[in-house]
Amino acid sequence: MGIADVTAMQGMVARRQFLSSRMAGPGLAALAGLLSGGVQAGALNERVGLPHVLPKARRVIWLTQAGAPSQLDLFDYKPGLRQQFNQDLPGSVRGGQRLTGMTAGQQRFPVCPSVFRYSQHGDSGMWLSELLPHTGAIADRICLVRTLHTEAINHDPAMTLLQTGHQLAGRPSLGAWLSYGLGSENADLPAFVVMISRPSGPTNAQPLHERMWGAGFLPPRYQGVRFSPGKDPVLYLSDPPGISRERRRGMLDDVAELNRLHAESDADPEISARIDQYELAFRMQRSVPELTDLSGESESVFAAYGPESKKPGTFAANCILARRLAERGVRFVQLYHRGWDQHGSLPSGIRSQCFDTDQPSAALVRDLEQRGLLEDTLVIWGGEFGRTVYSQGTLTATDYGRDHHPRCYSMWLAGGGIRGGTVYGETDDFSYNIVRDPVHVHDLNATVLHLLGISHTALTYRFQGRDYRLTDVHGTVVDGLLV
Repeated sequence: MGIADVTAMQGMVARRQFLSSRMAGPGLAALAGLLSGGVQAGALNERVGLPHVLPKARRVIWLTQAGAPSQLDLFDYKPGLRQQFNQDLPGSVRGGQRLTGMTAGQQRFPVCPSVFRYSQHGDSGMWLSELLPHTGAIADRICLVRTLHTEAINHDPAMTLLQTGHQLAGRPSLGAWLSYGLGSENADLPAFVVMISRPSGPTNAQPLHERMWGAGFLPPRYQGVRFSPGKDPVLYLSDPPGISRERRRGMLDDVAELNRLHAESDADPEISARIDQYELAFRMQRSVPELTDLSGESESVFAAYGPESKKPGTFAANCILARRLAERGVRFVQLYHRGWDQHGSLPSGIRSQCFDTDQPSAALVRDLEQRGLLEDTLVIWGGEFGRTVYSQGTLTATDYGRDHHPRCYSMWLAGGGIRGGTVYGETDDFSYNIVRDPVHVHDLNATVLHLLGISHTALTYRFQGRDYRLTDVHGTVVDGLLV
């Protein structure tokens, strides 16, 4: 290489350093804030004016029932259907609705009433299925919404829409938006934690993808951290054999210094996230083992949450962990329970699912209330869409399946500013169309943000030249759900 070549390269480096230094100011300022104790929500709050309204809740526990529970067999009582067993669903009711590939080829759409009995519960007289006796016991604490609806007719786009406000992948999840907007109340734990439980019985469990709790185009520090059952709740969190905590601290300090040097030259925001993740992981090495050790819980707690509560990874055990996370200030806890996709053999499948979830869900609400946490904790139970009134496949007096149904489905909420002991919305005699008070998933998300003190139209993030928000250009706060 000649002198001229060296001189040219030096000039290129000098220009690159100059441009980098001109761009580095905001990035390095954020990095300095991070290294001095983390990006605090206060800075964001000041920038976007949070809270926009008086918050009723400080945290959310979302009990996400992946696969779409049947509202007809759990929440939406339609006694008149018994007289229409195996009759064709009137075309005027279906109204030309598109069908999934699983029932589009059926010659008939026979009406299929639920085989399960319903009864009234609480002072409100809320009608609930016999499969939900424990939920019935907390009927006066929950608000049952019977008129949720969505555009998506298949699981992945419907769950993506519910979680991120859009059917296509790539947008931030609700938990990431809350982590971004409100920050964390505990520097030793993530603001957003995810747990997934498998059903106890044989079932068709839909896959879940990490983008469901991802940060999308937000900085990656806001994505959900998944906790798994077993010795290492968070993968790669434990130190390798022979590495002491002091040595680990020294290694992180050296890596942080290298990252600082890199940040000074490149002004890459990903470096800030990397340092943040390393530091949080170091703090979590102390906090997570204590958090996930349930040995200190009383026998009365395990009895309240049910027979599966001592088995790591079950929905019941995860509900106990959700309460422990709420106690420690984690902003958003999302429990996914898979296995509600019952296209066939629905009666046996849904009975097994309710065995897994009914008692722990109700116990969680009661546990939070007894500890003084329910008042400012919003609990949500529900899936991505509902199930059809007509049977998929062979219909008998004791067995049937149901296809996907986005036009109406049910979900319940409790705590955190929710009006307990109420039923919101009304569907037609077939639980097929909404008659009164529809609630779109955008409306649900707008209401969740509102309860946390956030206007869904004001919490935005600029990406590729445009301001994005969770509810896109849609959504209305549903005042009828609120105290």
